[in-house]
Amino acid sequence: MNYKKIILLSALLAFLFACKPGEEKQSKNDTMTNLEGKMNVYQVFTRLFGNTNTTNKPWGTIEENGVGKFSDFTDKALLELKDLGITHIWYTGVPHHAMITDYNAYGIGNDDPDVVKGRAGSPYAVKDYYNVNPDLATDPKNRLQEFEELIKRTHNSGLKVIIDIVPNHVARNYKSISKPEGIADFGENDDKSVEYNRKNNFYYIPNQKFVVPKFLNGYLPLGGEKHPLADGKFDEFPAKWTGNGSRNAQPDFYDWYETVKINYGVRPDGSYDFDTLPADYAQKDYKAHYEFWKGKDLPDSWYKYKDICLYWLDKGVDGFRYDMAEMVPVEFWSYLNSSIKMVNPDAFLLAEVYNPSMYRDYIHKGKMDYLYDKVELYDTLKHIMQGRGSTNNLPEIFNHLSDIEHHMLHFLENHDEQRIASKDFAGNALKGKPAMVVSACVSTSPTMIYFGQEVGEPGDGNAGFGSETRTTIFDYWGVPNHQRWVNNGAYDGGQLNPEEKELREFYKKLLNFARSSKALKGEYREIHFHNLKYSEFYNDRLFSFVRYSGDDKVIVVSNFSETDTYGFKLHLYEDLVKEWQLKDGEYELYEIFAENKTHKLKVENGKAWIEITIKPLDSFIFKM
Repeated sequence: MNYKKIILLSALLAFLFACKPGEEKQSKNDTMTNLEGKMNVYQVFTRLFGNTNTTNKPWGTIEENGVGKFSDFTDKALLELKDLGITHIWYTGVPHHAMITDYNAYGIGNDDPDVVKGRAGSPYAVKDYYNVNPDLATDPKNRLQEFEELIKRTHNSGLKVIIDIVPNHVARNYKSISKPEGIADFGENDDKSVEYNRKNNFYYIPNQKFVVPKFLNGYLPLGGEKHPLADGKFDEFPAKWTGNGSRNAQPDFYDWYETVKINYGVRPDGSYDFDTLPADYAQKDYKAHYEFWKGKDLPDSWYKYKDICLYWLDKGVDGFRYDMAEMVPVEFWSYLNSSIKMVNPDAFLLAEVYNPSMYRDYIHKGKMDYLYDKVELYDTLKHIMQGRGSTNNLPEIFNHLSDIEHHMLHFLENHDEQRIASKDFAGNALKGKPAMVVSACVSTSPTMIYFGQEVGEPGDGNAGFGSETRTTIFDYWGVPNHQRWVNNGAYDGGQLNPEEKELREFYKKLLNFARSSKALKGEYREIHFHNLKYSEFYNDRLFSFVRYSGDDKVIVVSNFSETDTYGFKLHLYEDLVKEWQLKDGEYELYEIFAENKTHKLKVENGKAWIEITIKPLDSFIFKM
């Protein structure tokens, strides 16, 4: 089946579902029953994963520093990731983006260093949505086939595939050489004489040519290396708006100058040139949303991105991570995501949204499955890990998000954030352990880790463009801690030191527990404030809560202190003792990080407690 047939299929499905749209809201119990288990996402920067070259020369070429390939994701590598507890792999940097490496021999035009960040290029400056990054292929002319083979290997390993879609912007030099027949490029049919037209894909600055930004802080493209196109010029007339919304013909250095903004029918004054969703559509399902948009005349960019997503679904991709989704109208997401769900109701749709006031609109109206929980949970955990924050702030976050907790994906690292072990974050990967336990166990939402996080990668080294503490996404590079796990393609951790092996084993136990636990699909309740009140030596460097579903009950306590060991009685709320129907006596507890059962829950006269001693950066997950 090709992508055009998928469009026809979606229309057929719409007809079959043309009955009165049902309410989408489910009870919490219904939602939990439908879950097969908590999902764990492994974000991997694809071109870095299998690279075993350790040269790491700043601004190094692909020949000097090496690059990973699709073929590096062998059956053994994928099996190891599944055994880690992973359910979905987000292959970051797959769509063909602007880069400096010369692929003219394969019919791919060269990119201008003046509008490319780094030598390997940003994965968020896509230049051809209908093909993949040639760097990642053993044979660049067969690059699409090699990715399709990776999709099959991933599925055969029992894992699902997620790739990036970047809806807000494309590379300044977007030009697809692989688009299917009948598909026009972005901007190909635009009226460039006006700033805005509803059918245009881009916004224009009429009668002005684009001017390369004034580079700051001693920056030079390619680190100052001579290159025939690195001349401080880029031919674009008329100039287009820049990806972050700059309307200057010469964007600033800190603008997203390598990209241009997509027009979704939002006029320059911010008003909408398309129908808005009625308020009650927040309660309607994706089938009703699909029916709402059917037959309407929509901005051209909406159709283009729908075609792109259906194309990749047809290739076997199971879901998408949407970059900077909040910069695109909610109505477009209603249209796109309902179209995707009509083809694959189980598609995994994850959005980068940082404005908490917009979370519910993007979930309920935009039909997103999951959003980043950055601004509230991640930022708070980061402050606690750095010793600048209090665990007393956590319960309010969970209360505020309780109605959408399943939709808020948790993470401690991704390609945009500093590595936990980096000097500017925590300086020690072990400081991530208590935060990881809280992040993975406190809700029903998916958990995401970034490749190398599980072995304490610190993100050291100046790769060229960008700064240390974040593993580069712009240049060719090797990732040292991760390379020790790769062990020259054996994927057995053979070069890891004892501390790194122990950390990976911690992640493996935690993620697999989260994946299989019935309790983590059930109810949540904090016991933190109860213990602050009644437990001597319990303080705001500790955090505790319970999770339960039926007979499966879990008690969690984490110690965020890097130096202090605490001994105390961990108490349960008395009404929780009644709800759990605990009678006087002792209950043996199994601790998932320990080999033997050494703790007991004691119940007496309706009160329950566990006597514990918890070491620095340790956690207990007690299973009754």
